[in-house]
Amino acid sequence: MTSAPRAFVPGHLLAHAVLWVGLAITAFPLYLTFIASTLTSQELAQAPMPMWPGEQAWENYRKVLIEGMSGSHLSPPVWVMLRNSLAMALIIAAGKIIVSVLSAYAVVFFRFPGRMLCFWMIFITLMLPVEVRILPTYKVVTDLGLVNSFTGLTLPLIASATATLLFRQYFLTLPDELVEAGKLDGAGPLRFFLDVVLPLTRTQIAALFVILFVYGWNQYLWPLLIITDNKLDTIVVGLSKMIGSGGDATTNWHLVMATAVLALLPPVLVVILMQKWFVRGLVESEK
Repeated sequence: MTSAPRAFVPGHLLAHAVLWVGLAITAFPLYLTFIASTLTSQELAQAPMPMWPGEQAWENYRKVLIEGMSGSHLSPPVWVMLRNSLAMALIIAAGKIIVSVLSAYAVVFFRFPGRMLCFWMIFITLMLPVEVRILPTYKVVTDLGLVNSFTGLTLPLIASATATLLFRQYFLTLPDELVEAGKLDGAGPLRFFLDVVLPLTRTQIAALFVILFVYGWNQYLWPLLIITDNKLDTIVVGLSKMIGSGGDATTNWHLVMATAVLALLPPVLVVILMQKWFVRGLVESEK
C-alpha cells in the first residue's frame, strides 16, 4: 500500500528560501576572501575583482605559512602564530572548564559559611567588562614578571563567571537521591565528583569547550597588550599587524586574505568535529 504524497506547504518553501538567502549573505564574504587569497596583488587590484580562483593559491599559502611577510619584523610565519593561538585557546578553554566546574561543585554540594557570598562575588564579575579590568590585570601581570609568556597570556583569562553560573544551574537540577546514594556507598566528595557528577556533565563540558575555544582563539585586546615579542603573536594580532598603517605603508592584501583563510580553519574544524556534542550539551539535560 503506497502512502499518500505530502501536501505542498508554502510556508516550508518560504522558510527554506529565507535560510538559503541568509546562507548566501553569510558565505559570500568568505568566498571573496578565499578568491582574493588565490590571486596576485595586480589581479586583486583590478576592478571588478575576478570571481574565480586564480593560479597563485599555492604560492600565497606557502609564503605566509612558511616564510611570513618578507621584510616585515611584525609578521612571523603563520604556522608560528597558529601554534600560539592554538595553545592559548586550548589552555583557556581547559582552564575555564576546570576552574568553573570545581567552583560550581563547591558552591552547590558543600555547606560552608559565606557560600552564597562567594557565588555572588563570582557572579558580580559579569557586570565588569574586560576593558574595565584590563589595566589592573596588566599591572598585576607586569609585577609578577609574566609579560611575554604563555602564562601571562592565558592565566588572567582562565576564570569564567559565565561557565561557573551555567555549571551551578545544572548541578542544582541533579536529584538529592544521587548525593544520598553516594554517601551510602561510602563515596567521598572527590569520588562522588569524579564518578557521578563529572560523567553527567560531559555534554555540557563539550558544549562549553566549543564556545570557550572560539572565545580564546578570537582574543585580540589582551594578547596585543601583553605580548611585545612577535614570536608569541597570535593569529588575530598578527593578522592586524599585516595591514599597513600610515601614508607610506603598503598592504599585500592577497597574503592577508590567505592568512585570514588559515585563521578560520581551526575554530571551524572544532565546531564541525564537536557539533554533535555541542548540540546535545545545549538542548539536553542528562540525569
